[in-house]
Amino acid sequence: MKFTLLLKSLIVEQSRFEILLNALTKSGEDKEGNKTKPKLSKKEFMELVLADPTTRLNNVDIETATPEELSKIKAGSYVPWLVKHYLLPKTESNPGDYSYERDLKNAKELFLEDLYSVTNDLRKFERFKGTLPKDLRDINKLTPDQLYDAVKDFSLEKTKATSQEKEEASKTYAHPGADIVFRGNDWTVAKIIDQGQLGKDAACFYGGYGLEPSKGESKWCTSSPGLDWFKNYISAGPLYVIIPNKSESGKFGEKSGLPAERYQFNFPKDQFMDAHNRQQKVVELLNGSMSELKDFFKPEFAKGLTGTSGKDFRVDNLSSGPVGKFISLYGLNDLVGNLPDTLETFSIQNRDQGNAVKIDLPEEIGNFKNLKNIVTDNVLFERLPESICKLENLNFIAVMRNPELTTIPECIANLPRLMFLNLKDCPNVKVPNSILEKGEELQPGMLDFGG
Repeated sequence: MKFTLLLKSLIVEQSRFEILLNALTKSGEDKEGNKTKPKLSKKEFMELVLADPTTRLNNVDIETATPEELSKIKAGSYVPWLVKHYLLPKTESNPGDYSYERDLKNAKELFLEDLYSVTNDLRKFERFKGTLPKDLRDINKLTPDQLYDAVKDFSLEKTKATSQEKEEASKTYAHPGADIVFRGNDWTVAKIIDQGQLGKDAACFYGGYGLEPSKGESKWCTSSPGLDWFKNYISAGPLYVIIPNKSESGKFGEKSGLPAERYQFNFPKDQFMDAHNRQQKVVELLNGSMSELKDFFKPEFAKGLTGTSGKDFRVDNLSSGPVGKFISLYGLNDLVGNLPDTLETFSIQNRDQGNAVKIDLPEEIGNFKNLKNIVTDNVLFERLPESICKLENLNFIAVMRNPELTTIPECIANLPRLMFLNLKDCPNVKVPNSILEKGEELQPGMLDFGG
């Protein structure tokens, strides 16, 4: 049987993997009874079968499968077309020419090398062939080059989830356009980074398509299909949707099917919203009901803190702003190491009167050789680190409203440029005599070292 007729007969049996395998990889006989070589090696055959996007392996490992397991594989509808154009590729020479065998070998090697690209074209053809002109809808009438020209203007980028995917997402929270990046005992976190239509579709789903919380959905502007707020937020950084694994109220979104009590975080814009689009005290959340997410979100808080530039590091409130929240949640150790070497002022003045946050002032603060000013106010720690005695340019130290401070290094008295020490409202600190003798008291807790 001629090769082209063989392929036509195999098209009828295209779902029978083992028939194709036997016909193409085993020796045969010609009309005279002479043995013929296999058309393909098993390796070549497997590569071509896997290159067909419609092939279904049905959980069979094609490399190690037994003959019984191979019978479960359904070869795709484009396998005969792939085989044909691999065995009979377009060459610059013709059969019988001196260079034909060499050209044929090179063409086949190039075909396998570019197989990934052909697979992509076949995916487009499978999805969009109904929109092609009628004369281009039969794959057997197209060469690989003609196939590429027919589908090159189509895109495989997905823009919307199917109804089945949306139904599944209401149960698993996994929606196209988003990644499930955390699953814990109490919470699941979905992360949206796609800035295109697929990401927008995910944001609409998680928010409830602009329906109100009275419908069990959210009030987030990012989830309203007709608004462009999604682009505004996603261009700044990822959207995180935090969903409880169990609904405490027993209420679920009428359209999304998700628990009503969900949250959306966007770190670059310092937005931490509940379903009613009300700003949340994220420090309290992560230290309380969302404590299992605290370590997970630490890298997000740290982003943006490492780019501090210039000479001043100032924090005015430990309950607002990304830097203040980071310090409240994780302390200073991870933060200080990322500040610039040129730092001259280190100031944490916690304006939240009812929230005196306890932190450790790390020894690493002594690494900033240019540091001139250290200021803390309404921040609790027990001791000033010994390393500040290495800061020869330091001329101002103010540690105020810190009843837990008990110890300051005696070597402070030897700082050559120190002009002022303020320990106001630190009632439990014991100031070494060497410091008291060197400074002149201005008022309780304040010493002037002159200039």
